[in-house]
Amino acid sequence: MKRWPCWVLAFWSLVILGAALFDLHPDVIHLEQVLALPSQDAVLGMDDLGRSIAARVAVGAGVSLLVASLVTVVTLTVGTMIGLLAGYCGGWVDRVLMQVTDIFLAFPGILLAIAFAAVLGPGLGNLLLALCMTSWVGYARLTRAQTLSLRQRQHVLAAQSLGAPAHRIMFRHMLPLLAAPLVVEATYSIAGLVIAEASLSFLGLGIQAPHASWGAMLRDGVRYLLVAPHYVLVVGISLMSVVLAINVLGDQLRDAWDVRRAAD
Repeated sequence: MKRWPCWVLAFWSLVILGAALFDLHPDVIHLEQVLALPSQDAVLGMDDLGRSIAARVAVGAGVSLLVASLVTVVTLTVGTMIGLLAGYCGGWVDRVLMQVTDIFLAFPGILLAIAFAAVLGPGLGNLLLALCMTSWVGYARLTRAQTLSLRQRQHVLAAQSLGAPAHRIMFRHMLPLLAAPLVVEATYSIAGLVIAEASLSFLGLGIQAPHASWGAMLRDGVRYLLVAPHYVLVVGISLMSVVLAINVLGDQLRDAWDVRRAAD
C-alpha cells in the first residue's frame, strides 16, 4: 500500500513517454464531436473544440513535468549555493543574503509569480523565469539552517584546522550531509510547481493556446461544467493524483531518512 505513489508516478511517466513517442494529435479539431462524452472512439471524451481530452491530458502532463523539473533543478542549485555561502561565511555576507531572501519571503510565492509573469508576459520561457525567481528561497533558508549546525561538526573543524579551502569544506564535507533534507524539500517543491504552473495557465499567464496545459484546460472546462462535467473531472483528477502522489512520496522519504524516527 505504501508503494502506491510510486505506481501513480510510474503510470504518468509512461503516459508522458507515450505522448512523446507517438503522435497523439492533441490539436486536431473535430467540430462534430464538441464536448462528446467518453466513448470507444474517444476514451476520455472531447473538449469544447472537439479535441481529444486524453491526448491533451497526456501532452499537458509532459508540460507540467518539464516546467516542474527545470524549475526545481535551477532553484535547487541557486538556493543551495546561497544558503551554503550565507551559513558558512556568516557576518555581513549572511545578513545581506538573508535580507534579500526575507524580501522574497514577505510576499506569497504564487502572487509574486503572478506579478512576474504579468510583467514578463505569457509564454513558456517567461513562465519558467517567473517560477525560478520565486521558488529558490525555501532551499536557501533550509540550507542555511543546516549549514549553521554542520559548521560546528568535528569533521568540519578538523578540515578547517588542516587548512582546507572554504569551497572544499562546503562542497565535500557539508553538501553531502545536506542531500537528504534537500531531496525531500525538492519533492514537495515539484508538487507545488505543478500547481503553480496550472494556476498561472488557468489565469492566462502560462502556456498559451493551442498548446495543451492542465491549467488552461481547467479554465476552458469550467464554462461547460454543467453540460460536460467529464472535461473538468478528467483534468482535475489527473492534477490531484500527481500532486497527491508526489506529496505522499515526500512524506515517505522524510520518514525514511529521519534518523530520530528510525531510532524510535
